[in-house]
Amino acid sequence: MSLDVFRLSERAGLDPRRLQDRIGEAVQGADDGELFLEYRETETFSFDDGRLKQASVDTSQGFGLRAVAGETVGYAHGSELSDEAIGRATAALAPVRSGLGGTIALPPSGCNDRLYTDVSPIGATSLEAKVRLLQDIDAYARAKDPKVRQVTASLAGSWQVVEILRADGHASHDVRPLVRLNVQVVVGDGDAMESGSTGGGGRVGYDGYLEPACWQGMVDEALRQALVKLDAEPAPAGEMTVVLGPGWPGILLHEAIGHGLEGDFNRKKTSAFSGLLGQRVAAPGITVVDDGTLEGRRGSITIDDEGTASNCTVLIEDGILVGYMQDRQNGRLMGTGTTGNGRRQSYAHVPMPRMTNTYMRAGERDPAELIAEAGAGLYATNFGGGQVDITSGKFVFTASEAYRIENGKIGAPVKGATIIGNGADALTKITAVGNDLELDKGIGTCGKEGQWVPVGVGQPTLLIEGLTIGGTAVKG
Repeated sequence: MSLDVFRLSERAGLDPRRLQDRIGEAVQGADDGELFLEYRETETFSFDDGRLKQASVDTSQGFGLRAVAGETVGYAHGSELSDEAIGRATAALAPVRSGLGGTIALPPSGCNDRLYTDVSPIGATSLEAKVRLLQDIDAYARAKDPKVRQVTASLAGSWQVVEILRADGHASHDVRPLVRLNVQVVVGDGDAMESGSTGGGGRVGYDGYLEPACWQGMVDEALRQALVKLDAEPAPAGEMTVVLGPGWPGILLHEAIGHGLEGDFNRKKTSAFSGLLGQRVAAPGITVVDDGTLEGRRGSITIDDEGTASNCTVLIEDGILVGYMQDRQNGRLMGTGTTGNGRRQSYAHVPMPRMTNTYMRAGERDPAELIAEAGAGLYATNFGGGQVDITSGKFVFTASEAYRIENGKIGAPVKGATIIGNGADALTKITAVGNDLELDKGIGTCGKEGQWVPVGVGQPTLLIEGLTIGGTAVKG
C-alpha cells in the first residue's frame, strides 16, 4: 500500500463535503483545530530462553477532533470512522466554542520532501524470516562465549497512516513505517552476573536488520558490554571531570535540556530556561538543534501531527538560547509560530510540543585530546535510566558503561556510577567539544504526560568539568 492510494477518509467512505461541514462546525468561533485520522498496524516478536515467547499483531484506527480557543483545548476521539461518530464528537466540543468569536488560524506550511518509504515493513517481510532472525541471534550469541547465560531478542514494527483535515479545506497526509531490533545478553562467572544490551531501528523496512553483518554486530556489542561489566570495579564518588562519549549519551542532553526547551513549559514559565531567549545558557561553541528532517531516522517526521512540515530548529547557537520547540497552540500564544514539533502518540491524544531528533553539533577537537585533557575523572559511554526535574533542571542518570580516566588515559571499567547535576549548569561547564558527532542507533522513545513517541538523540564527545558522581567505591 502506498501514500498515493491510501486516503483514510476515502477508505472509510466519508463524504468530503459532509466531513468539511463537520470540521467547520467543530471549530466555529475557535482559534484553531483539525480532524486527525489514523490507521495503524503493529507487530511484536520476542525470543527468550531459546524459544519464541511472544508474537502479537494488531490493527487500530480512529479519529481525534480538536478545537483550540486561547489556552483551552477541547478534544473528542473515537475508534469508529463514520459520519455519526464524528458528529457526536462535534457536539461534545460545543462547550469549548460557547461564546467564542475567534478567527481561525492559517493552515500549516507545505510539506517537505518525504523522508522515508511508505511501504509497510509488516507485509514486506515474511513471518518465517522474522522468527528465523530471532532464532539465529539466540544461537549466535550462545556460541560466542561459554559465559552466556541468557539471550533475549525482540523485533517490532509498525505502519502508521495519518490524514489531517481542516475546516479551510487544507489536507495533509503521511505514511510512517517504524522498525526496531533489540538484543540483550546476560553473562555469568560463578555467582556474578551482568547484562549488556543494544539495538537499532528507524523509519525503514526490516531488510537491513535481516543481514548477518547487522544483527551479528548487535550481538557482539551486547556481549562486549556484559563482559566489560563483569570485570568492572565499583565506581568512585565525588565531584570530578567527566567525558561523555558520542551518540547515545545524548540522552542526557535530551532529558536534562531538551524537555526544558519545549514551548509549553516555557509559556507556562515552568522550565529552567523560561525567559532566557537571547541570553547565554551554554559555553561558547555549544549548538543544539532539534532536526526532524533526517532521512529514515527514528525521530524523523515528514509532517508533524498538526500537518506542519518538519524542520531543523536551532535551539542553542554558540551558547545563546535562540528558540524553543513549538506546536501551533503554544507557538501562537508565544508569538513565535510553530516549528513543526506538534506530536501525539495516537488519535486518542492531543498534540503537544515534542522533540524529534535532538542533538549537539560537532566541534573541532579530537576526542583523544579530551581524554588526555581530563587527566583524571570518569569516561561514560552508555546510559541507562534517569530522572529530571523540568522546573529546576536537576537530573540524575545511571551510567551503564563507564571507565576511570587516569593520567589522561582510559583506565579500568567501573559500575554503579550515577551522574548528578543541573542541565542549565552543566551546559556552562562544557570545556571542549569533539569532532565525532554520532546519532543513536534508533532505539529512543520519549514519554511526556503519558504519551510516548519515537525520538532520536546524539552528540559528539564532550569534556565537562565539575559534575557530581555518585559511586559505590568504599573510600580507604
